[in-house]
Amino acid sequence: MTEYLHNIDSPADLRRLSETQLPKVANELREYLLQQVSRTGGHLSSNLGTVELTIALHYVFNTPHDRIVWDVGHQTYPHKILTGRRDSMSGLRQFGGISGFPRRVESEFDSFGTAHSSTSISAALGMAVASRNLGVNRKHIAVIGDGAMTAGMAFEAMNNAGVTPDADLLVILNDNDMSISPPVGALNKYLTKLMSGRVMNTAKEVGKGLFGKAPPLYELAHRLEEHVKGMVTPATMFEEFGFNYFGPIDGHDLDALVPTLQNLRTMHGPIFLHVITKKGAGYKLAEQDPVLYHGPGKFDPSVGIQSSGKAKQPTYTQVYGKWMCDMAQADRKLIGITPAMREGSGLVEFERRFPSRYFDVGIAEQHAVTFAAGIACEGLKPVVAIYSTFLQRAYDQLIHDVALQNLDVTFALDRAGLVGADGATHAGNYDIAFLRCIPNMILATPSNEDECRKLLTTAYHHKGPSSVRYPRGVGPGVVADESLDTLPIGKAVARFEPTEPAVHKVAILAFGSMVYPAIDAGKALGMPVFDMRWVKPIDADLIKSLASQHYDFVTVEEGCIMGGAGSAVSECLSSAGFSRAVLHLGLPDEFIDHGDPSLLLHNLGLDAEGIQQSIQKFFGEQLSGQSNVVRSLSAGRAANQ
Repeated sequence: MTEYLHNIDSPADLRRLSETQLPKVANELREYLLQQVSRTGGHLSSNLGTVELTIALHYVFNTPHDRIVWDVGHQTYPHKILTGRRDSMSGLRQFGGISGFPRRVESEFDSFGTAHSSTSISAALGMAVASRNLGVNRKHIAVIGDGAMTAGMAFEAMNNAGVTPDADLLVILNDNDMSISPPVGALNKYLTKLMSGRVMNTAKEVGKGLFGKAPPLYELAHRLEEHVKGMVTPATMFEEFGFNYFGPIDGHDLDALVPTLQNLRTMHGPIFLHVITKKGAGYKLAEQDPVLYHGPGKFDPSVGIQSSGKAKQPTYTQVYGKWMCDMAQADRKLIGITPAMREGSGLVEFERRFPSRYFDVGIAEQHAVTFAAGIACEGLKPVVAIYSTFLQRAYDQLIHDVALQNLDVTFALDRAGLVGADGATHAGNYDIAFLRCIPNMILATPSNEDECRKLLTTAYHHKGPSSVRYPRGVGPGVVADESLDTLPIGKAVARFEPTEPAVHKVAILAFGSMVYPAIDAGKALGMPVFDMRWVKPIDADLIKSLASQHYDFVTVEEGCIMGGAGSAVSECLSSAGFSRAVLHLGLPDEFIDHGDPSLLLHNLGLDAEGIQQSIQKFFGEQLSGQSNVVRSLSAGRAANQ
């Protein structure tokens, strides 16, 4: 039991405490956070680093009337605990439980949903302008990480905010010198230089005290200060944007945080507060290795994350990372690019072995794509490793800068399909639909680890834009061939062909991760199953051949049905003049919440059993001749259960 935390059901309860009691609350909150995340898994290091900042914000500001926008969302567990969701942490990121990110539908304290990064300043500025126009007196706070500050969108918002002086906006830079991957770029170097700003800001406050009552002298002192600052430190970029800059201050020192925020609460216009925190603060193991503890699974906090010692089946991400190293060894033209996801995209070993050919551009997906386009213009071969959901942020660049110019850029799309605990914001549900409509683009959907490696090689050697989508986690366990062999572009392969012809001819056309459950369903129903391999170009010859043999079709994909791979099949049939029944199975026209991926797929009817049942329901009595096969499968399932 805790002395304070169990009595805090809202920030109003927190604000009834004295400032001297807040450090105790911080200790209890940090311990509770550690215990809960170790049981459920989730983001840990980033949340341990925001404990004191979260307490100070809710203590000083009148939330939820005052708006706090968190950027990115995986630093908000302390916020959730203090805003009425303490007892819901046991269901964190689990099906039916609370999200790992802020969600407006989850709590009135979540003023804006944030899971992709660098959106907070734009959203908070929009809220500030709306409050001004509505005549509502409230404060608007954007809490943004130093990694998220590398994105162009953050600076677009600051550029706008700097000329909106009558909007009350406080931007808090949570500078922990540690994004998911190590921080990169000129901005990080600049922030490091600003660490010396504490002395300068102390002098500034003293100057106000001395000269504040004598405006001419204060103006002289202010000009002198600017000249001295220019000689001692770089010009403060944030002040040039029109913000009143304060900091840096210690983000774990409540005695500094609370009075600073109380003072800033009385000020108006754009304000920028630079706060220094430590990722993993208060848990030594996380402090020592914040990357390892960024998003751990379940573990014992008394001993930390332990390796089982057993060789694990490689994930698709690891298959990609190994392929990158092998292909780079074979072709000196290969260049690897990632928008701040070195670990997540499997590029740690590639960076170590080929440092001059590795580029982490920060959280800047738009720049990553156009940067790759520029490299391709000069005859090198860039490979952009990017999560499917993050490629959405660079769609204009994908079309105009790469595809329109038919440049030789390969996109490795990780986390395609459902991603489990991270939920709708991180799911890669739309890449098939938004890629297949782009001229010059080709798109492959590997069904296993070996196919993934071969299709990556095929896409890489294709002269033009290409993409390969693969899911999160492990595949079916097919050992990837060490060679760098290619596969025919636009050609499918049969994975199951029944020995006895079915009464009603139906062919199952499966894409990517859905091939293996489709094979199980096909075996149960006596239907041929084809691994399509490619969404674009689709295997039109196969489809037309089957249609001419009077086959109807089932398409199965782990992507949105609308505009997806199944649509490509229907378009092919229509253009060839065939009228055939087509059952499209895939992700519905709705956002899919977080939960165990296998459970989500089961609920959506995208496991073997669900595919079989959907086919039976769609084709109905036409499948009656196969009822004996279906009954034997059901009996086998019952015996196994």
